[in-house]
Amino acid sequence: MSRMPEWYVAQNGQSLGPFTIDELVQKLPALGGLQAMVFGPGLAQWMPAGTVAEIAGAMGRAGHVPLPPAPGVSGTPNGRCDEIDYEIHGEEMQYVEITLDPGEMVIGEPGVMMYMSPGIQMQTVFGDPSKQNQSAMDKILSAGKRAITGESLFVTTFSAASSQRESIAFAAPYPGKLIALHMDQLGGEVVCQKDSFICAARGTQINVAFNKRIGVGLFGGEGFIMQRITGDGITIVHAGGNIMQRDLAAGEVLKVDTGCLVALQPSVNYDIQMVGGIKNTLFGGEGLFFATLTGPGRIWLQSLPFSRFVGRIKSTLGSKQGGGRDEGSVLGALGGLLGGD
Repeated sequence: MSRMPEWYVAQNGQSLGPFTIDELVQKLPALGGLQAMVFGPGLAQWMPAGTVAEIAGAMGRAGHVPLPPAPGVSGTPNGRCDEIDYEIHGEEMQYVEITLDPGEMVIGEPGVMMYMSPGIQMQTVFGDPSKQNQSAMDKILSAGKRAITGESLFVTTFSAASSQRESIAFAAPYPGKLIALHMDQLGGEVVCQKDSFICAARGTQINVAFNKRIGVGLFGGEGFIMQRITGDGITIVHAGGNIMQRDLAAGEVLKVDTGCLVALQPSVNYDIQMVGGIKNTLFGGEGLFFATLTGPGRIWLQSLPFSRFVGRIKSTLGSKQGGGRDEGSVLGALGGLLGGD
């Protein structure tokens, strides 16, 4: 085993290192344990430490108790998310078909179910369906968090109640792509735009992710609040147009339109930056601000934010509201500062 300082760990949007494997093992418990994003010999991209056999083995030999790849949830049979099977169909107006083994459950956003087989039992739940014996206050707090992130107060659960495998499908709400997030491969946590959630395996939790910087909250397109999705199962989210998935290296910076950001790993630093220049601001067509993303970590971008899509429709219909041809001009930019793209 190499003892050269070749390992790096991501912390608050920065790359720390290089460290030897022994130094890395000593520092990891304070930096997120096996969920921390690391890069080193033999890796093509940043990975959760728990997925790297060399690191997990070294931590075991050093006497550290490894952290699980994702937080367990008390309401599931084994403390983990259900292992659902899925298949995404279509191109522009997609739907996802999910197959459940007996006893498995998927949670879905109300109003997106497309069809279900006869053995599926549907139930509308107030609160977190993954947690058992919740108090009334816990249910109110859980529903309140969902409401803040733009989702319904209620969650619909779909369980395979028969002795055989059952299927259920969920449809995209508008033209775009469905993204399957394998949370166990992403460190157990992803931050997403509001209203993007479609469905997920039982055990997945949706919480509030507050943007700490006031500039991001006011001008970042998604406001102070985004969705924080945690778990170790599969989550399906939706975005407009086509999807670009990209892995940013440590310190790598990408400037994107504020409305085009769909999701990012928590290791990615998210800030905003003014476009700069009077002519760029007035006539550049891109508004006043860019979102600045700094690696390491994975990001997902959408080519057609829903608000832009709606703005084009309003313009075509001759409405005086919405974006239209002045979407990127000074009037369009100022009018959409708080809502983003």
